[in-house]
Amino acid sequence: MYKFDGIIAWVMSSDTKKHTTDEQKNGEKIMKKGFLSMVVALFVLLVSASFAQAAANPYVSASAGLGILTNSDGEIGDTEYNDVFDYKSGFVVNGALGLDGDMYRVEGAVGYQVNDIDKHLEEEVPDDADAEVSILSFMANGYVDLEMNSAPVTPYVMAGLGIASVDFDVDGNSEDESVFAYQFGAGVGIQATPNVMVDLGYRYFATSDVEIPAHGDSAELDIDTHNFMAGVRVAL
Repeated sequence: MYKFDGIIAWVMSSDTKKHTTDEQKNGEKIMKKGFLSMVVALFVLLVSASFAQAAANPYVSASAGLGILTNSDGEIGDTEYNDVFDYKSGFVVNGALGLDGDMYRVEGAVGYQVNDIDKHLEEEVPDDADAEVSILSFMANGYVDLEMNSAPVTPYVMAGLGIASVDFDVDGNSEDESVFAYQFGAGVGIQATPNVMVDLGYRYFATSDVEIPAHGDSAELDIDTHNFMAGVRVAL
């Protein structure tokens, strides 16, 4: 059985650990804060505009696609490490119930993503090991549909806020934590029938740091993923 120490084995040998510099750390924090500020502002704008619409029509949607989870950097104590985990590409599924106010939409969505762990501190995880991370999310999303006259294609932008349960599992031994989550993205809706839209989109999804036991201490890992989705949206 392949085991990390707890779920993470913090390999401390000089040829495997990689420290981040203060400049890298501060740059990453500033970037994440910038992304989060943009998402919050866009989300508030979209939700406010959506509720200001006089009429809103309900819809349901379902989508699936490719989830590219970026490498997780981590921190234990005062020490930071690059590429604690590398991940293989995984799958994402999503379902939502929403209200369509013509130009604006709001929805509540549930998503699930799974990615196998490929490397730990640049060391390959054995093929016979069952090591993965899964993300179960509950999001409130807002959209702006950029409708074009007489065109069957409608571009859109979106943003969302919510919570996510992030679970690291190695051969049945798991550690999970519920954390704040946010996302933003863009895509196009293609009118298939009067009540059905085909949806093609991209989502950048991220969470606050996930804290799990490691080496008698706790490790904080960053989680963010680039998701490419295809689905349908059906007016009720």
